[in-house]
Formats: sequence, C-alpha cells, structure tokens
Amino acid sequence: MAHAWMVRTFIKHSEEAEEFPELMNLARMVFDVARALETRLDDPAGYLRMLRKKIGKLGRAADAFRVEAPEASGHMNFRQAVISMDACVAQLRELLAAGDEALARQTSSSEEE
Repeated sequence: MAHAWMVRTFIKHSEEAEEFPELMNLARMVFDVARALETRLDDPAGYLRMLRKKIGKLGRAADAFRVEAPEASGHMNFRQAVISMDACVAQLRELLAAGDEALARQTSSSEEE
C-alpha cells in the first residue's frame, strides 16, 4: 500500500490531473483502501477481510487508469505509474491468498488441538 500511496501522490500532484480529472479516480480509491485497511492493523483476519472487500474496486480503478493514463500523457512517469499499480494490485492479491492460507492453517491446527 505504501507503493500505491506513492502513485496516488504522483497523480494528485500532476498537472495532467487538472486536465484529466478521471485520473483522480485511482487516487481516491487508493485513499479509500488505505483508510479502510488502517482500521484493521491490529486484527489480521479483519485486515484480510477488508482487503478482500476492497481489492476488486482497487483492481478496477487500476484497470481504468491503465487506459486513461496514456490519454493524459505519454510521459515515462505515467507509463511507470501504470506498471507500478498493476504490480501493486497483483502483489496485494498474492498477499491476500497467502494470508488466507495462513489463517486456514491456523484454524485447522486450532481445531485439531
């Protein structure tokens, strides 16, 4: 999420966002996900539930950004922001799957005891 926050900051402060306000959809979604997750920092299972709830919307916002960013600018910074968000969403999905597996193992070992 820290990496996604950096992309959000880039978008928010880019001149292109003034001309292409649809770019702000990704910035708003990153903000929404980060705020939702920070409320669950002390609850790993709750954190994963919240991430599961939000990951689809974040993925859709990243998909839209992949289309909108080149329309706003062909600059390398925008191309890199697209790559970064795609990697961020993919890694969050991987972490979600790994967390689900870890919780399942924990639950099954607790039931065996």
